[in-house]
Amino acid sequence: MEDTPVTENALVINDSVRIPYAEILYRTARSSGPGGQHTNKTETAVELVFDLANSVCLTHTERALAMQRLASTLDSSGVMHVESQSERSQLRNREEVTERFVILLRAALVPVKHRRKTKPSRAAHERRITHKRNMGEVKKLRRRPSSDD
Repeated sequence: MEDTPVTENALVINDSVRIPYAEILYRTARSSGPGGQHTNKTETAVELVFDLANSVCLTHTERALAMQRLASTLDSSGVMHVESQSERSQLRNREEVTERFVILLRAALVPVKHRRKTKPSRAAHERRITHKRNMGEVKKLRRRPSSDD
């Protein structure tokens, strides 16, 4: 969790968004797959649950943008679920799931850059047309000479 900025009671997403830990719920469960007795006895898998639809720390615009971009991680009521069970330690899985949550939310809140329509300059248009004419001439020279001449 070295890259994940944390204040005392909130997770820093970007300059304007901080998620209070009170809005984040961590659930643990037994990890799936092989692992023997350790896997069978300990709950190392961690699921982060965040109610994106009802979060008070996001503006309406930010919430709508995040809901649209994170649709694959949301359930039908707008609650975000992120899981991790790759590590053997619950603490490391918790750090990993928190880091992934921050990365996902940070990427989802990047504003859309609107494309400004541009027109090619007259010189660029002329260069393109001249190039096309030259290529046409080159291709004409490649043809077999006609017998009517």
